[in-house]
Amino acid sequence: MKVEIHHHCKEFNSYRSARVKSLFNVDSGANFELSAELPIDVPDWGLGVIVGPSGSGKSSIGREIWGNAAVYAPSWPARKPIIDAIAPHGDFNQVTGALAAVGLGSVPAWLRPHSVLSNGEKFRADLARLICEAPKRVVVDEFTSVVDRQIARFGALAFGKAWRRTGGQCVLLSCHYDIIDWLEPDWVYDTATGRFSGRGLWRRPRFDLEIRQTDWRYWPLFEPHHYLKLPKMIAATNYIGTVEGEPVAHVAVSTRPGLIEARACRLVVMPEWQGAGIGLRFLNAVCDLWLQGCNRYQKPLRTLFHTSHPGLAAALRRHPVWTQVSAQLYGGSKARSAASMRKSNARKGSTGAASGYGGHFRAVQGFRYLGREDAS
Repeated sequence: MKVEIHHHCKEFNSYRSARVKSLFNVDSGANFELSAELPIDVPDWGLGVIVGPSGSGKSSIGREIWGNAAVYAPSWPARKPIIDAIAPHGDFNQVTGALAAVGLGSVPAWLRPHSVLSNGEKFRADLARLICEAPKRVVVDEFTSVVDRQIARFGALAFGKAWRRTGGQCVLLSCHYDIIDWLEPDWVYDTATGRFSGRGLWRRPRFDLEIRQTDWRYWPLFEPHHYLKLPKMIAATNYIGTVEGEPVAHVAVSTRPGLIEARACRLVVMPEWQGAGIGLRFLNAVCDLWLQGCNRYQKPLRTLFHTSHPGLAAALRRHPVWTQVSAQLYGGSKARSAASMRKSNARKGSTGAASGYGGHFRAVQGFRYLGREDAS
């Protein structure tokens, strides 16, 4: 495909215009022309990138590839949360799965309109909506331009993986080169050099996640990003995952009565690191330590994990080292919970309220870690 761009505007001859022409030896600023050869007519690609500095013709090329109608420009309703606005007649699990896939795992954000989200959340919500709509051909302009580079890189990684499952063709226009390796696109055209590069030239960067055993001291960093507000687990051992010393993931592990099994909870991945696949790998690594007996009890224990997050539950069901053991639609007895809390308060000499937990609709799903030796 050969793309020819010819833009023309009025020639201005004001004093300042004339002075600029004289100072910088420029004859005219009224014309912009660009010719690009893009061998993309073959159907065997899904993700392409046009990259280059601002004003180098990326948007013009994008509009020429499939026309203006292919340029993605979503309109969001002002009074609906994004969970209702994305594919309103589609499957609920597809929507939550897309949100989780692009790294927007913060459940409270799903309940807000697009207009009140942060720039990073808006960016990921747009990507989730695009994945759910799954057009056959689409051009996305200003890709990652309004978010910080950490969110941009992992957002690109998450989108690339999710988009390929749609089977469509997507061209991303960006002025940032740092996302290319994370995307691992099928082709890249650089408007700064005029160079077209095919697939196989990019490899996703690697990073090392270090697991540290700790206590609740780091929990205040992660608590605002957890979808439930509950008291701390009793007698828990806490773990954090760090990348170059930066805390990026948290989980706490306690035990069931009688040291029958371990129980993991409070799994949180920081928003700017979501979409990189850290959460499940971190959880697996911690559960594997407990299965090997690397815990305060020096006893090998399998781990139970419960979640009501649809995306995480789906990932656990797919993973060979996990098996689902329960699916509870409603919380426990609220009256029984309140009675238990009153007894606990009485022992402590407290007069605090004991309203109890439970009784509400909450599709809690339980999973057991089998271990890598059972993965086959």
